[in-house]
Amino acid sequence: MNIAHYVERGSRLLPNKIALIFEDKSFTYKQLDELAGRVANGLKGLGIKKGDRVALFLPNIPEFVISYLGILKIGAVAVSINVMLKTAEVSYILNDCAAKAIITTESQSEQISEAGLPELEHIFIAEGKANKGASLAQLIANASPKAPALEMDRHAPACILYTSGTTGFPKGAILTHGNVIANSYAANRCYRLSSSDRLLLYLPLFHCFGQNAILNTGFSACATIILYRRFDLDKVLESLTEHQVTMFFGVPTVFIKMLNKDISVDKLKSIRYYFSAAAPMPLEIAQKWHEKYGYFIYEGYGLTETSPFATYNNDLNYKLGSIGTPIDNVEIQIVDSYGHQVEPGELGEIIVRGPNVMLGYWNQPLETAAVMKNGWFHTGDIGRMDEDGFYYIIDRLKDMINLSGFKVYPTEVENVIYQHPAVAEVAVYGVPDQIKGEIVKASIVLKYGHKTTEEKILEFCYNRIANYKVPHAINFLDSLPKSPTGKLLKRELRQKFTQDKILQNLSS
Repeated sequence: MNIAHYVERGSRLLPNKIALIFEDKSFTYKQLDELAGRVANGLKGLGIKKGDRVALFLPNIPEFVISYLGILKIGAVAVSINVMLKTAEVSYILNDCAAKAIITTESQSEQISEAGLPELEHIFIAEGKANKGASLAQLIANASPKAPALEMDRHAPACILYTSGTTGFPKGAILTHGNVIANSYAANRCYRLSSSDRLLLYLPLFHCFGQNAILNTGFSACATIILYRRFDLDKVLESLTEHQVTMFFGVPTVFIKMLNKDISVDKLKSIRYYFSAAAPMPLEIAQKWHEKYGYFIYEGYGLTETSPFATYNNDLNYKLGSIGTPIDNVEIQIVDSYGHQVEPGELGEIIVRGPNVMLGYWNQPLETAAVMKNGWFHTGDIGRMDEDGFYYIIDRLKDMINLSGFKVYPTEVENVIYQHPAVAEVAVYGVPDQIKGEIVKASIVLKYGHKTTEEKILEFCYNRIANYKVPHAINFLDSLPKSPTGKLLKRELRQKFTQDKILQNLSS
């Protein structure tokens, strides 16, 4: 097996079918496979071999897709690096995985150090001038387009995606060919994909959601991928009609933006399917979307470590607010702090077992052992299961607020605040308190043209949830910090609170 077989199959069966569209360019399955073959042979000619790591430090451009497939064809390991990282962070990852080569752009190459990377032998520039390293185009210009993908063991590493670590350093989740192929198969069944579908992809390719849940799954059905460099709502809306997009993938913040923009139903008429993941969808937002557009936003749950799909709230029996049931061949349990399974309705940690679970963290045996126990991956997420076997995510274990011994789950409070008509976005998080241990704080972005006060929001909350869950303080912001995938970065809000507190103490 090999993930690159998807595109090879498309090249054999539907050679002239459009596989990828980007700006004014389009690539058929045959063209994509041949370009990937040139990358494979170019790298092979430099001595890159099975098991070697090749880093991709690229934005959403066709060269990411072509290079990724070429790396996999020769059995090398594709290492995805977040394009927002700076020199020291990039150097850490390159040294940690001992990458032999890196493929990047002229602008991104400024973050690649000239020294301190003993294993790095080659830098290739896929876009812009090759002021550092060599041109990717030159590497593949004379290379043969024929490069049948190597047959790989299902447990052979295919890619490494880095996530934040408890030590402060990122840790690389190793996903195997078997992980990704099993996940694509399950996702394909959930989405009910066909070769006639056209999937919009603006989420980062260096992230597991974009790379596996959209790109690889789309290729597995010989569908067409409409690739965008980044999320731009106006451009995305233009493309829906232009490219007759049938499947729209996003994160909750994207759907919130679309609701706030009040997009017409007619503008979205080509779309048959909506999907959200990467963060819990606020119940109020899901309800408003269904009321306005008549479509459910189907939800998936998972993590980088689960390739990423683990559960799906599907159209056979859709439950509003649920993350659904386990996907094919995957098991889910809710356990207490001792690892014992709890009864339906009780809260506990979500653990996952199945062919989607990563091999482990690269060079991190202790980090791996901390989350992999008796074959089960411990997610660090708090959830519950109902009597029908449907699962619900409550919050991240690390985001739970301990207020004088009372447990407060930010998602629960956020769902209440989202019901306020003036609120566009909200983030609820805990901050340190000398007396109570932690207190609840909320940062809110108001809808355009709406006004309200802290007092009115607090009164709104007091009428709907227990007093101890009501935020101790609220601040209004123009925007909330987010990751490239649109996930709220509550740690940045906590850090800002700490910094402001220090400054207050210094000035007092």
